[in-house]
Amino acid sequence: MNAQLSRRDFNKQLLGTACSAGLLGTALGAGREASQKPFQLNYIVASCMYGTLPLETILQETPKTGAEYIEIWAKRHGNQREQIDELGVEKTKQLLDKYKVKLGSFTCFKYGLFNMRGEMDLVSQLGGDMVICNSGGPRGLKGAELKAGIKAFAEKLKPHIAAAEEKGVMIGLENHGGGLINDPDTQRWLMEMLPAKNFGMALAPYHLEQDPEMIGKLITDLDDRLLHFQAWQHGMGCIKKLPKEQELLQLPGRGDLNFVPLLAALKKINYQGRTEIFMHPVPRGIPILPTAEQVTAEINRSREYLENCLKQA
Repeated sequence: MNAQLSRRDFNKQLLGTACSAGLLGTALGAGREASQKPFQLNYIVASCMYGTLPLETILQETPKTGAEYIEIWAKRHGNQREQIDELGVEKTKQLLDKYKVKLGSFTCFKYGLFNMRGEMDLVSQLGGDMVICNSGGPRGLKGAELKAGIKAFAEKLKPHIAAAEEKGVMIGLENHGGGLINDPDTQRWLMEMLPAKNFGMALAPYHLEQDPEMIGKLITDLDDRLLHFQAWQHGMGCIKKLPKEQELLQLPGRGDLNFVPLLAALKKINYQGRTEIFMHPVPRGIPILPTAEQVTAEINRSREYLENCLKQA
């Protein structure tokens, strides 16, 4: 098995056959150990990096970024999810096949964490394996109240994880700033409360303290519960309109965050998920740079930086 690129199909098979027997964790570990290839990153392109450009245009660009996968975003960040509604399943499949790109995931902020079952179905139909969303509130909890809130959240999430398992889909939870699940401790606690292997973190370093050693430690603690990794740093933020050169500081190699400890941690756990070079423009819904070619070039600039970091990891 090619452990880098067949994670989707491998996980689907495991979710359908091993989970009920309690063998999923063992099988995933065996899959990791079977890999004899040098560690490498498995890239995915976020459609919203290209704003609201046509899906076909983005699919043409995707292989040029070194990625085989695409993640679909909806309004207000992009509109490729809405484009799929207009195209229909079969036409979308034809476009994916035409440009030799695989669907990886949908980011489902539009629907919310507890309203993604329809998205799970569509992702599965299109050959993808993951839906991603943030936790939402309540905010500002501390101490025992915080742990109680996480426990209640975990119980509410269980039927949705079970539904995803039935569909052969994983749920990735983004540690979005201001949400219930955001800092390293809340992520660790939730993973302990919900040991399901088709549920884990879609880690966004942007929303964490910009401490590379701390983020690296979190990555190793999450281990195989890390399902998706956004190569995204805070830079000068993505809330206020800034000059483009300052806005781009969110990208790997642009801002100050040293990604070497992060990649060393990914290498240590033999991370087999996908890595997404990412940033948010201001306002949302525009490409990060004016043309598709410029966006692709900027992604490749960050990819070169990450590859150089990996050599040092």
